[in-house]
Amino acid sequence: MSVYKHEYRAYSGRVTPLWTRVVVLARYGFAEVWSSKITVGLFTLSMLPVIVFLIGIYLANNPVARLIIMRGNPQVLTIDAAYFLKVLETQSWLALVLSAWIAPRLVTFDLADNALPILLSHPISRVGYVLGKFIALFASLSLVTWIPCLLLFAYQGYSSSQPWAVANIPLAGGIMAGAVIWITLLSILGLALSSWVKWRVVATGLIFAAIFVPAGVGGIVSAILRTKWGFLLNLPVIMSELWQRLLGAPEVRWPDQYIPNAAIAGVLILICVVSVAMLNARIRAREVVRG
Repeated sequence: MSVYKHEYRAYSGRVTPLWTRVVVLARYGFAEVWSSKITVGLFTLSMLPVIVFLIGIYLANNPVARLIIMRGNPQVLTIDAAYFLKVLETQSWLALVLSAWIAPRLVTFDLADNALPILLSHPISRVGYVLGKFIALFASLSLVTWIPCLLLFAYQGYSSSQPWAVANIPLAGGIMAGAVIWITLLSILGLALSSWVKWRVVATGLIFAAIFVPAGVGGIVSAILRTKWGFLLNLPVIMSELWQRLLGAPEVRWPDQYIPNAAIAGVLILICVVSVAMLNARIRAREVVRG
């Protein structure tokens, strides 16, 4: 039969649900990330502090270890909010290193190979594309942040001779909230910065610069002007304050250096809004080349 005699009709069969299309992108993104030996190596290094903290919990709850190593003094190693604050801070900053490596692999390869127009020509929106990449990065960072932290919390509850876990449920909630806020921020910021460069190495350096360069500027502003508001540019200080308050750990700063919760929330929201705007400007189904 001749071609012109065929009657072509639109596809009227079963359509794949929207949420499964996002999951497909997340699944392939997750597989792409963990296909690298460097990712596996960074993850392994990120688990070493967890083993150290695990040993600390064991020693603190073992009567023989307390008698021999700590000489019966429970104050030498106390498992409390301050201890889990150290755990959360350590794993969160290791998550930054992992994010600086993973985020560019999720986006820059699509940009460098001009694959973005092809991907968006499929039945998936720009929001779905970004959400799929976000899920892959968020899940990867979860493996080194709130998951091991809550496992340590559960082990402490199991090892303690007192009903420790029930009495410290708010501590577990603070750990979860602090870790989720941090890796959400890292995921959005990492994808946004990676979408503006086509070289993975440059994107990795850009992520570190976005965190630590403003921190240095904020420290200089605070020292010269003798004001606490320069710390709003210092993301490490802001997050340390936030984690400390969520976990209920003792204050380490002077009262005149206290940063209001509203100011911290405003800075974090502003970073996310700017990152989303950067993604909206960059993630397009076509690329305009100016000659």
